[in-house]
Amino acid sequence: MTRTHEVQNQVPPREAVDEYATNLALVEAVARWGRDASAGAAGGSMRERGGGTDLSEIGRHVGSAAFRRDAERANTHPPVLHTHDRWGRRIDEVEYDDAYHRVIAAAVGAGAHTEAVAEPGPGANVDRAAAFLLFAQVEPGHACPVSMTHAAVPTLRLAASGLSGHWMPRLLSRAYDPALGGTSKASALMGMAMTEKQGGSDVRANTTRAERRTGAGLAPEWGAEYSLTGHKWFCSAPMSDAFFVLAQAPHGLSCFFVPRVLPDGTRNVFRIQRLKDKLGNRSNASSEIELDGTTAWLVGDEGRGVATIVQMVTRTRLDCVIGTAAGMRQAVAEAAWHVRHRAAFGARLVDQPAMTAVIADLALESEAATWTAMRLARAYDDSEPTAPTGAGGSEPAFRRLATAVAKYWVCKRGAGHAAEALECLGGNGYTEAFPLARRYREQPLLAIWEGSGNVIALDVLRVLAREPEAFEAFFAEVGLAAGSSGTFDVALAEAQALVHSLGATLASDAAGAGSAALRARELTERLALVLQASLLVRFAPEPVADAFVRTRLGGEGGWQYGVLPADIDLVALVARA
Repeated sequence: MTRTHEVQNQVPPREAVDEYATNLALVEAVARWGRDASAGAAGGSMRERGGGTDLSEIGRHVGSAAFRRDAERANTHPPVLHTHDRWGRRIDEVEYDDAYHRVIAAAVGAGAHTEAVAEPGPGANVDRAAAFLLFAQVEPGHACPVSMTHAAVPTLRLAASGLSGHWMPRLLSRAYDPALGGTSKASALMGMAMTEKQGGSDVRANTTRAERRTGAGLAPEWGAEYSLTGHKWFCSAPMSDAFFVLAQAPHGLSCFFVPRVLPDGTRNVFRIQRLKDKLGNRSNASSEIELDGTTAWLVGDEGRGVATIVQMVTRTRLDCVIGTAAGMRQAVAEAAWHVRHRAAFGARLVDQPAMTAVIADLALESEAATWTAMRLARAYDDSEPTAPTGAGGSEPAFRRLATAVAKYWVCKRGAGHAAEALECLGGNGYTEAFPLARRYREQPLLAIWEGSGNVIALDVLRVLAREPEAFEAFFAEVGLAAGSSGTFDVALAEAQALVHSLGATLASDAAGAGSAALRARELTERLALVLQASLLVRFAPEPVADAFVRTRLGGEGGWQYGVLPADIDLVALVARA
């Protein structure tokens, strides 16, 4: 009998992998800037002394077959909205598959949300960022509420002491409870709702109204109580326990705290109108909501809503960078796994020069994103007003500019990187049976969320016009690599010259803002590339730094991945993939 179906030359499942140990750039960055880097000088690692995050344990967990199945199921069985119960009562609840709950419970249990706040110190944000990256590498949808909870902490600190005192311990908890509970619930996740259909990124065009209520209110210790009425066009993770919401109060746009369940145990008015049918990010419920006499508490001062919530936005932008780096790592790891196990035309794919160059280039981009994300996370250790040893400036000033620069560049590179990695798998990559189709649909999101390209590039111009100390700190950091490479030195000088030119244009007259805006993207791109090159030159292995400087700054690369100089050490780059 003739056999018609023998499975040969197919790639084995990529399972039982320690995603931390195999990510060499991440391991090296954590060793340099994480808790252990600082704790070592004091004697013993943080983990030996009972603190910090066990990243190897997380790496093995997210690399397990069970976690990967949960990640797939959470996306193939997406959330379902139930606006009413069987008796017609409005409930506004979103039902998630159990796989989603297992994924997010593991992330919260590992402290991927607020571990850096619960156990602060030098390197705390690096360890937390690494944990966040590892979970987001395999299942990115759950990372949205995890990120927003992490980012909510500095804004919550601006609330009345009674409000922050009640909610902060719940945000810091490593327990996960998916139910909407009252004040007795021990844990909580946070979200935010800013965008409206008529304004988009222009939140000052918001029309949601806030009216001050008289009397003692439901919880006087929580501060001034308001009533909110309006519509929010995007509200992600609507089953979170509470949200920061922007609304127009009598003295202008203001920030409010909106819990799903009120202090008396009743449900707040929080009408989920529909779930968004998105390109990707399927496991995460994004929604439109209506507020109609919704109870809220003022956070910060009236008219200072943007200034109040900006710290939350800054940290979610940080997580956009980390999340994109996570996606790049998944993409290159899956592509490298495939070409190492697949043969064509008489040889393994990885041994064929054209494919070797593609994998090497993908790995190079992934490493640059990882080093950038981890260095940026280090700048968020609030206990350190100055830079870590060896750096040159103020960390708050550095992160102000570097966050925007990295958010723009790294997140924009994500989609093209995913497309090239998917192509390495051929037809398999284009099917939903393999994870890179899902990643391909996921990567554009983080370039949009928390400010798309023009919003971020114009923010860089705003920093140039108003916060020159941020540029001073940025170039103090980047300049530490000066003298290591003639190509780098030229690129650094060109970036500084462009800064001076656009700074003069902005200072000249109001009309200069328009011509400067035309070059905002160019400025941001140049800053991003010299930042990444500086980090790789100082901290990455020589083949990585050499390849990046020559191809990204020196013009020796091509428009597409895999166009590399003939003398680049491809073997060394691919080995790190």
